[in-house]
Amino acid sequence: MSDEPPVGDPGLTRVWRAPSDGSDLGNREILLQVYRALQEKGYDPIMQLAHFLLSGEPTYITAHGGARTLVSRLERDEVIAELLRLYVATLTQELPPEPKL
Repeated sequence: MSDEPPVGDPGLTRVWRAPSDGSDLGNREILLQVYRALQEKGYDPIMQLAHFLLSGEPTYITAHGGARTLVSRLERDEVIAELLRLYVATLTQELPPEPKL
């Protein structure tokens, strides 16, 4: 007979947490990390991200710093919609109010 407690003994339950792989990052943090990785490798981050968002082709994003893995977690349609919301909000702040007839 073994001196070890049974496998299901709740007194021996241990919690193990894997190191963060970026899965808890939001779109903003992912975009910032990918942007920096593209800059570090000498790419034009705006153009590379634009091509990725339009095509979905991950090869537009460098693998440097895990950027390609991170960017694959983005919901491209949500990012594009948010970018458009921000852009239109900026435009409406710059334009004078429309005249009332």
